[in-house]
Amino acid sequence: MIIENTATYEDISTKDLKERLARISRVCQNLEIPVLVMVDGFESSGKGYVINTLTEELNPKYFDVEVFETNEEYDSKFPFTKRFFEHAPRKGHMQFFDRSFYYKLFDNLKVDEKNLDEEINSLENMEKALYDDQTIIIKIFLNVSEDEQKDRIEKLEKSNEKSFYLSANDKNQNKNYKAYQKHMANILEKTNFPFSPWIIIDSDDLKEASKTAVFQMLEALTIGIERVSTQRINSQNTQRSYDKDAKIIENIDLDKKLDKDEYKERKKELQEEVREVLFEFYKKDISTVLVFEGVDAAGKDGAISRLIKKVDPRLYTVHAISAPSKEELDRNYLWRFYDKLPKDGYMGIFSRSWYGRVMVERVEGFAKTNEWDRAYGEILDMEKNIYNHGSLILKFFVVIDKDEQYKRFKDREKNPDKNYKLTDEDWRNRDKWDSYIKAMNEMLDRANADYAPWIIIEGNDKKYARIKVMEEFLKYAKKHLENEK
Repeated sequence: MIIENTATYEDISTKDLKERLARISRVCQNLEIPVLVMVDGFESSGKGYVINTLTEELNPKYFDVEVFETNEEYDSKFPFTKRFFEHAPRKGHMQFFDRSFYYKLFDNLKVDEKNLDEEINSLENMEKALYDDQTIIIKIFLNVSEDEQKDRIEKLEKSNEKSFYLSANDKNQNKNYKAYQKHMANILEKTNFPFSPWIIIDSDDLKEASKTAVFQMLEALTIGIERVSTQRINSQNTQRSYDKDAKIIENIDLDKKLDKDEYKERKKELQEEVREVLFEFYKKDISTVLVFEGVDAAGKDGAISRLIKKVDPRLYTVHAISAPSKEELDRNYLWRFYDKLPKDGYMGIFSRSWYGRVMVERVEGFAKTNEWDRAYGEILDMEKNIYNHGSLILKFFVVIDKDEQYKRFKDREKNPDKNYKLTDEDWRNRDKWDSYIKAMNEMLDRANADYAPWIIIEGNDKKYARIKVMEEFLKYAKKHLENEK
C-alpha cells in the first residue's frame, strides 16, 4: 500500500529533525550511497517549499536540485527516460527532483491506458535498475485541497513572484481539480512499487507538511541504509538461473569471402545508398543507434568507417567507448550511454557499448555476478525505450577466429600506422579467449530482441564483413522507413 502519514513525531522540533537528517545524510556520503528524492504533487502544492526545508541543513557540496518543467522541444527529440537517467545521483550524493519521473503523466489527462501502462513499465524498470544498483529512492507526493490550491494561485497572481512560480498548469489543474485528482490517484496506485512506494503528504499546512517530509525522509534513509548494507553482503552470491551452453559463435561460417572487384563495385553503390537513406531519416526526424561489438581486431572500426564514408558528418557521431572515468564509475553504468544518445534525425554509433558490462566487466571481474547477470534485462529495457521512441536500433557483432586475430595482431606490430591499435591488454584478453567467447555467446543468446536484433558479421574476410554491414543496415533501415509511413 501507499505509505500514509501516520507516524508520530509531534514532540520533536523541525530544527531537530533537520539536524538529524543532515547527520544521516553524512552516513550516506561516507558509505557512498546514492540517494534520489523525487518531490511531486499538485501544482501550487508547495514542492519548492518542501525541498527548501529538506535541504536547509544539508552540505550543499553533496546535493543537487533539478527542476523538471515541461520541455517539449527536448523531450520530443529523445527517449522519454533519457533526461531523468542523465540526472541520476552519483555515489555519496543526493539528487532532488522538483517533480518526478511521472510529471508528464500527471499533467496529461488525455493519456490512454495502454500508453500509460507502457510508459509506467519503462519508468518502473528504470527505478528498479537504480534500486538494484544500491540507490535509495524516496518518492514524495504533495496533496493539496481544491480550495487551498485556489487561494495560493490567487495570492501568486498578486505577487511580484508570479512569473517564477505560476503557470497555466496551476490554473488548469484547479479548474479541473476533480479530474486531475482521479487521474493522479490512478497513476500513484500504478507506480506505487514495493521497492519504491509513494509517501503522500497533505500540504494544506505547508509547515506541517515540510516537517512530515523531513521525518519521512529520515525514516526512508534509515531503512534504505540497512537495505543497501544487506545488498552489499548479498552481492557475493554467484548463483545464476541461466544454464544454457550456447554455441552461437562456434557455429558461424567464417570462410565467406568477397573478391576485390566485386567489393569495390558493391561498396560504392551501397555507400551512396546509405547516404540517401540516412538523409531520409534526417528529414523524417528519426534517430538511429548502432552498436558494434566483437572480438579484438575483428574490424569494427573499419566497418564503421566504410558504412558512413559518404554520409554528411554532421548527421552522425561515433563514440569510441573505453574504460569508464572516475566520474562515470560514480554513477550507474548506463548513465554514460544515456548521455550519448542521439537526438531525432541523427545517428549515434557506438564502437563498443553498454555490453561491456556482460563481457569485459564479467570476464575481468570488474562487476560482480549479480551485477552483470541482471544487466541483460536492464540493457534490453533501455533499448526498448529507444525503440519505443521511434528510433532504429541495430547491434552488429563482428566475429573472427583465433588464428585470424593472431595474424592481425602481428600485422599491427609491424605496421607503424597501426601499432597504436595494439595494446598489452589485447594480448591479455587473448589469453582469456575461451572465457570471452562464453560471455559473448550468452550475450548473443540473451540480448537478442526483435526491436534491437544482433546481426552477426563474419569477419575473417574484411571485404565481406564491410559489405554485409552495409547491406544489413540498409535492409533494416528501409523496413523502418516503411513502418513509419
